[in-house]
Amino acid sequence: MQTHLRGRDMITTQEWTKSEIDTIIDVALDLKRKRAMGMPHAVLRDKVLSMLFFFTSTRTRNSFEAGMAQLGGHAQFIDEKTTQISHGDTGKEIGEILGRYNDGIAIRQCDWGVGNDYIRGVADASRVPVLNMQCDHFHPFQILADLLTIIEHKGDPRGKTINVSYAYAKSYQKPMSVPISLILLMTRFGMNVRLTHPPEFNLIPEYVEQAKENARKSHGSFEILDDFDAGFKDADIVYPKAWGCMLTTENLEESAEISKKYTDWITDERRMALAKDDAIYMHCLPADRNIEVTDGVIDGPNSVVYDEAENRLHVQKAVMALTM
Repeated sequence: MQTHLRGRDMITTQEWTKSEIDTIIDVALDLKRKRAMGMPHAVLRDKVLSMLFFFTSTRTRNSFEAGMAQLGGHAQFIDEKTTQISHGDTGKEIGEILGRYNDGIAIRQCDWGVGNDYIRGVADASRVPVLNMQCDHFHPFQILADLLTIIEHKGDPRGKTINVSYAYAKSYQKPMSVPISLILLMTRFGMNVRLTHPPEFNLIPEYVEQAKENARKSHGSFEILDDFDAGFKDADIVYPKAWGCMLTTENLEESAEISKKYTDWITDERRMALAKDDAIYMHCLPADRNIEVTDGVIDGPNSVVYDEAENRLHVQKAVMALTM
């Protein structure tokens, strides 16, 4: 266990050591037990987290607000459209000022080519920890919750096969932050990681190379496939979700047209049958039901999406407790 994490930013898990991530999981499990038993754990009494949203949220806002309340502190919701950010407040000014008012700053900014740079700019100016609630590159708290869920359902993740796959969705061209964060973290834990996607839906090459190196160091494996069915075959964990083809085109309408070529990339009962009998189905939610995944799969016995959603609360509390 690492005990020197106070003041640390959480922008991507790749910037934390494996032992530090192990510490997050250990603390998350402890806080989860305490909540289950009704044991008070107000370790952040009188602390305030500023939550700045450029994009709407269900799980993220609720889990951070609930988590801060359970830790004895307060989370303040800030919408960029109802603040002076829309009239010129810069990232530097946000970091300087909110960092003086509060004990932590959490930000969701997913604009392609903007989000990660913005969060890092705030972090450079802030005297308190900055937590990435999702950007265009990373979604660290979702992926920490995913790791905790895998450990709970599958035990030691080493040697387990996870299929991180593109899936078709109609709603909008979603960020690639979840698959990037998945391949970066799961390769740190000795898993056999498959990245399955059509040719137009490549991820940022820098992070693909980092995933390959992570797998080499952890004695796991990393491979890239372009066959949706092949990705499912004999997998222990399947994680098919949509993302946009931003490296092919930054025009969201054009990206949506390209995605229509892959409407058959839907997770259904036939695809789940290709995986191991006890394989788990994961998704960060919201999923486009009966477009991205059938009701029979997401509501079926192999689905762990609600455990996964709950674990957002526990890993976020762990990181806030350790850093704030």
